[in-house]
Amino acid sequence: LYKDGIIYFLGIYLFVCSQILLQVEISEIQGNIFRLKIDEASPLRARYKVPDVLIKEPTTQRLFVSQKESGILALSSVNEDYKLKVTANPFQVVIQSKGETVLSMNSNGLLYFEHLQPPPGDRKPTAENEEAASDSSKRKQEDLGLWQEKFGTFLDIKAHGPSSVGMDFSLHGFDHVYGIPQHTETLLLKNTSDGDAYRLYNLDIFGHKIHDKIGIYGSVPLLLAHKPNRTSGIFWLNSSETLVDINTKAVTAKQRAVPLTDVRWMSESGIIDVFLLMGPTAFDLFKQFAQLTGTQALPPLFSLGYHQCRWNYEDEQDVKAVDAGFDEHDIPYDVIWLDIEHTDDKRYFTWDKKKFQNPRKMQEHLRKKKRKLVVIVDPHIKVDPMYTLYSEAKDKGYFVKDRNGQDFEGICWPGSSCYLDFTSPEVRKWYADQFAFKTYKGSTNILYVWNDMNEPSVFKGAELTMQKDAVHYNNWEHREVHNLYGFYQQMATAEGLIRRSSGKERPFVLTRSFFAGSQKYGAVWTGDNTAEWGYLKISIPMLLTISMTGISFCGADVGGFIGDPEPELLVRWYQAGAYQPFFRGHSNMESKRREPWLFGKRNTQIIREAIRERYVLLPYLYTLFYRAHTAAEPVMRPLWVEFPEKIETFDVENEYMLGNALLVHPVTEKEAKAVSVLLPGSEEIWYDFRKFKRMEDPGILKIPVTLENIPVFQRGGTVIPLKTAAGKSTEWMIDISYELHVALDTEACAIGELYLDDGHSFQYLHKKQFLYRKFTFHKNILTSSCTDESGQYHTTCVIERVIVLGFGQQPTSVTACSKDGKEKEVVFTYDMKTSVLTLENLALSVDADWEICIS
Repeated sequence: LYKDGIIYFLGIYLFVCSQILLQVEISEIQGNIFRLKIDEASPLRARYKVPDVLIKEPTTQRLFVSQKESGILALSSVNEDYKLKVTANPFQVVIQSKGETVLSMNSNGLLYFEHLQPPPGDRKPTAENEEAASDSSKRKQEDLGLWQEKFGTFLDIKAHGPSSVGMDFSLHGFDHVYGIPQHTETLLLKNTSDGDAYRLYNLDIFGHKIHDKIGIYGSVPLLLAHKPNRTSGIFWLNSSETLVDINTKAVTAKQRAVPLTDVRWMSESGIIDVFLLMGPTAFDLFKQFAQLTGTQALPPLFSLGYHQCRWNYEDEQDVKAVDAGFDEHDIPYDVIWLDIEHTDDKRYFTWDKKKFQNPRKMQEHLRKKKRKLVVIVDPHIKVDPMYTLYSEAKDKGYFVKDRNGQDFEGICWPGSSCYLDFTSPEVRKWYADQFAFKTYKGSTNILYVWNDMNEPSVFKGAELTMQKDAVHYNNWEHREVHNLYGFYQQMATAEGLIRRSSGKERPFVLTRSFFAGSQKYGAVWTGDNTAEWGYLKISIPMLLTISMTGISFCGADVGGFIGDPEPELLVRWYQAGAYQPFFRGHSNMESKRREPWLFGKRNTQIIREAIRERYVLLPYLYTLFYRAHTAAEPVMRPLWVEFPEKIETFDVENEYMLGNALLVHPVTEKEAKAVSVLLPGSEEIWYDFRKFKRMEDPGILKIPVTLENIPVFQRGGTVIPLKTAAGKSTEWMIDISYELHVALDTEACAIGELYLDDGHSFQYLHKKQFLYRKFTFHKNILTSSCTDESGQYHTTCVIERVIVLGFGQQPTSVTACSKDGKEKEVVFTYDMKTSVLTLENLALSVDADWEICIS
């Protein structure tokens, strides 16, 4: 669309197979995003375009023509920061920023697009191919091989023939690339030129191998590239099976070797729809991706506590005994979970009548203890005409169909099962209605949901999943929508939990299968890991990768789902999990019981302390989740995100930042006596989080460790809000006072934030019922003030204690002044050895402005 020297989007036509026209659209989206779409100009039928992942159709911006010549078009973005050079023959697009080439498309000429064709038997001979008529039967047989494919004993019939698409992208100056979960792999993506490509194909892989590029439970087709002065991203919006090939090499430019990373994307079907996120910082890129796919849903506060899960807690008495065990051993926890055995013979939305005779009473017991229940609800539905859910879904035609138009039947936990077609809006609405209290008998408003097996998992299926020629809503084949299936189930479940509360309560839904945008609906975990040291170690890069691709609410099963962890491993896993976003202990039915108090007095004490540390840290963690929700900042982030200029951080995956203030280094080696910790930034100051001691000069330090805890450090220049004590669960802690840890930087300054609301409703959104406080330490004055976006929320809670780390000398006096002018002397102690100033008995209101002056 060209008018007055302005292009609103660029449309180009390319030829495929000398006869088929492809339409290319290039557009700019506000916020340094470019979009490239390639589709057939006149396909035999519409090709699949991924719906529902983008929160809205992005608004395009003007592109200005800066140069036109034969076969070349140069375009400028609105702010002229970016220039696009489009070449017609060979087709190529180059994006430059301030004269520097950042990214180019089809540089290696690997664009391909299998156009839709009629089946071989339906094709009419043309003059061009009459000459080869004698070979027609041979060619027809070869053609048919493209229309049907054997996988073991399974025959995949492609109703519309081969339809794969692919393209290459070159990232100039980049040799560090990240993202594209989910794989049991390193943080830094590896060259694949001499091995397998990374695969994005959601699969139920029990006990997945470490360092394997096969896709496991979830997929987010977002790749990030980073170099000291720029972070860029490629978001390939395609939900069919996808392969990503990566090749990093050095090329010569201006007589010096510079890195170049070629990334080739290949998908089985759909169109090419790719968003180029130009950053230039990592935080810009996170916002750009969230602008397209949404931010992390703000979780209810209880869900940030500790979760206790097992396949399976046997019955109501077992649930009560485990619940009582936490109180008996003085260990905080918030949620107990029930797996498939709680149902009536694997019929979801039901209860085993012998083992769970009065589920409502059981939940009331938990409610009195201020705790919650999570139950599993899988997507497969037991084939049983007497099962209301099955018979109703069958009558309404709500199941995925096979290629012959019959309900697709596979084997899963209940035996013969049909699979709800969550790609249908009507099915999702109906499914959401199943969570209504009057429909889901025995459920209450403290019951939340776990969606498992939603890749979807099909026992005895090809690769243990649904056949690609199964048929979904609007006649789309499963091959088109495969990676979206779990995304849609979680969407429908979250909607159901919101709807049952008449839109008042935030949902909590954990899903195993996910896609780009799943962050809008809840949490994910890394699936069926194993109780071995290697799985503890690999969980860190796995969670960092998921976090960078928009899903902050993620975790790994503490202790390892499969097998029996030795006590030391279990302790170390609790210590790691306590500083990760989603914190759940979980074990397989074949594993020995694993409640935290079953491993001897000493181990119980250490695990108790790890879990208590988590609860004391919740104000900081909840504030981080608010930042993830409003500003798309990952809760858990790789070091390079906070230190983008420090090359030594680019491949670090054994430690991470929790927000911008805490550096966490889990211990992942057996019988470790010391760990090497990188404290980045020559201009940074770091403090031991527990002992408050200032660390030696930054760099790689050898830190001695005992079994009692893992190294955690607070960054100078930050303020961390904490609770002064842990309670039995998050709800028990509402009135517990706060303390602030103020860690001073080289300028003796620090800033931090505290977000606070009711922890469960949408009032923060609809009525601005929240507090968002900012703490600033400058020139020996600590100030509490409203942030620009703070709402209205009243709390009787107070800040009782302030600990200032790195304070240079003993004060003569400390006074606290409230907004109304009242002044009072503050009791303080000063430790000259550690330079720690402690202010006690403050009783300063959390929801009021005040300042503390240190003389």
